[in-house]
Amino acid sequence: MRWMVVSIALLVAGTCEVAAQAKGKGIRLWNLTTATITGFQLSPVGKNEWGANQTLNDKDKEVDHDERLRITGVEPGRYDARVSYAGAKQCIVRDVEIKADAVFSVADKDLKDCTK
Repeated sequence: MRWMVVSIALLVAGTCEVAAQAKGKGIRLWNLTTATITGFQLSPVGKNEWGANQTLNDKDKEVDHDERLRITGVEPGRYDARVSYAGAKQCIVRDVEIKADAVFSVADKDLKDCTK
């Protein structure tokens, strides 16, 4: 009988932990650049294997200054980011650390290798 009580307690504790993880806010980008981002893609550092355009996750498909964007389909780790702006300007942000259920930011000072 005692083992049943312990088993039930462990089952309930595990269910609560899974529920708490599911309620996390996920990974989010905070646009601290001075312009509206129209494209945002991630690649493992140094690989140039760009993933999906994350701005498509936003209701208006772009990320204004000081707006946050939910990032999907990405595991925590280190990435390069390709940031696009209206007018075909693109920049790279190198070695961005992405943590689970956390916000990471991109600011003008982070933009490198920009093209117009």
